[in-house]
Amino acid sequence: MAQVEATTQREIAADPDDVFDALADYSGVRGKVLPAHYSEYEVREGGDGEGTLVHWKLQATSKRVRDCLIEVSEPTDGQLVEKDRNSSMVTTWVVTPAGTGRAKVVVTTVWNGAGGIGGFFERTFAPKGLARIHDELLANLAAEMEKQGR
Repeated sequence: MAQVEATTQREIAADPDDVFDALADYSGVRGKVLPAHYSEYEVREGGDGEGTLVHWKLQATSKRVRDCLIEVSEPTDGQLVEKDRNSSMVTTWVVTPAGTGRAKVVVTTVWNGAGGIGGFFERTFAPKGLARIHDELLANLAAEMEKQGR
């Protein structure tokens, strides 16, 4: 079983603190910016960053659906960590300044992949697919930040 990793990043024309706050706003902004790959989104505890517990289903492919129960922590400034209680999947969002009034968001997801030939295909194709999903989420977040004038 090898670890699989998917990373993507985007610059957003908004203050880094505002971008982080929007990402951590699970009871508001986050639900609005999720792409169609997410369903059954529900905040179960908290709703704003550290201590939030949120559920969703992530449909990575037509046949692959993950039922996720996400526990949120903020281990350092500008870092949001989402650990799935139902699997080994961990997603880390890091928001840093990228010039005046701009933020750089890097999202990395890691999980323990399958073994054998299935694992080979998972390690080869899953990171690209998940990066596309995260890129769409970040594009939606950028549009939401512009709409809110942040």
